[in-house]
Amino acid sequence: MSSTSKDFTAETLICTETDMSVQVWCLSFRQPYAGLILDGVKTLESRWRPLLAPLENQTLAVHIARRDWEGDEWRAVLRGPLGMTEAQIHGLLESGERFGRGVVAGLVDVGVTSVCPASMLEEELQHLERSALLVGLQEKHVTHLSNPRWLKEPLSSRGGRDPWTVEIPTELLP
Repeated sequence: MSSTSKDFTAETLICTETDMSVQVWCLSFRQPYAGLILDGVKTLESRWRPLLAPLENQTLAVHIARRDWEGDEWRAVLRGPLGMTEAQIHGLLESGERFGRGVVAGLVDVGVTSVCPASMLEEELQHLERSALLVGLQEKHVTHLSNPRWLKEPLSSRGGRDPWTVEIPTELLP
């Protein structure tokens, strides 16, 4: 079962459970961000539009895209403000690849979405950038993510730009 972006509203939020599976909204994330979300390092997602706002207080399935994120901002934030060593970063990258690509790999709870102001105190902006593992958040929609958990096994699935629904067999749930 799938949904297109035009159908994606608060009224169509789905989280149903049967004896065999649970149906939840899913969103594709490029690596390394997908793994960093599921390992609890990235706790703030940023988008140019309020894509995750209708999912507030819902569980979202995390799909690992086949393509990598184009850019190295995440590495600079891990090294600099978060003070990680290359060995720690390498360990995180390996952890994020445990299930490969093109799979639903885990779940995360979606929190509040807000717009990052164009101007704010530098200390506040740096805190947001550490949480998002990305710089230049001004005027982007930022969504808090919490309670990340890996599935017991990956679920093969095609990804997409917008949220879609996915059925996850209950035996794969953490």
